[in-house]
Amino acid sequence: MSLSDLQPVPADQLAFRMPPTFETVEEERRHRKERLAAALRLFGRFGFEEGVAGHITARDPEHTDHFWVNPFGMSFKQIKVSDLILVNHEGQVVEGRYHVNQAAFAIHSMVHQARPDVVAAAHSHSVYGKALSALGTLLEPLTQDACAFYEDHALFDDYTGVVVETEEGRRIAQALGSHKAVILRNHGLLTVGDSVEAAAWWFITMERSCQAQLAAKAAGPTVPITHENAKLTHGQIGNDLVGWINFQPLLDQILASDPDLLD
Repeated sequence: MSLSDLQPVPADQLAFRMPPTFETVEEERRHRKERLAAALRLFGRFGFEEGVAGHITARDPEHTDHFWVNPFGMSFKQIKVSDLILVNHEGQVVEGRYHVNQAAFAIHSMVHQARPDVVAAAHSHSVYGKALSALGTLLEPLTQDACAFYEDHALFDDYTGVVVETEEGRRIAQALGSHKAVILRNHGLLTVGDSVEAAAWWFITMERSCQAQLAAKAAGPTVPITHENAKLTHGQIGNDLVGWINFQPLLDQILASDPDLLD
């Protein structure tokens, strides 16, 4: 093949995945549940489990005051689509075979109620998120990845024990406000998105950004990104579509290695 034979491929002929559309609510529900199970498996793979703590929720596309969530007491690493439970606005399981974690209901029900734009919310007791939360501080714009959260996350500056009351969940939702994430002091991270993929990706990259910040500050003085450039970078990488796109390689990996999660 000569150099003259090499011509640019038209952009519309190149593969580039975008979020799907659905013809029926049943298709959309199945899609959300599959992504929820996949996200939970990835959380297990990344070591985000701490006993029975941690949960990811996905709003039901038809009954929008209900959400799907992982069952209480089941390892992230073993969850299948068929294991997911559907919980109503009163914390009652209306579909499924397992109990709901009361902390999951107390926190996530209030977040979903306060944020109708949110499809999914993710929370677990990941190591570096817990470590940064113990400092009672926000993520700083020290790396490009951390800029996804620049002026787009908050600190819930209180700790009153295990969250089992919806009033505490309401306070967390209020602290979250319109942001994509909130650091729960002495507790961990919580992220949200307009898709399961986005919410899960924000949690994964936020956890890594916490790790990077803790490591950098332990090593010596840091050089933060300027306000102007942090704002610019947030505009480039901080929206939910970018979060969805970033999740796709991880989704491919877990579907290839753990096909049983679709059962």
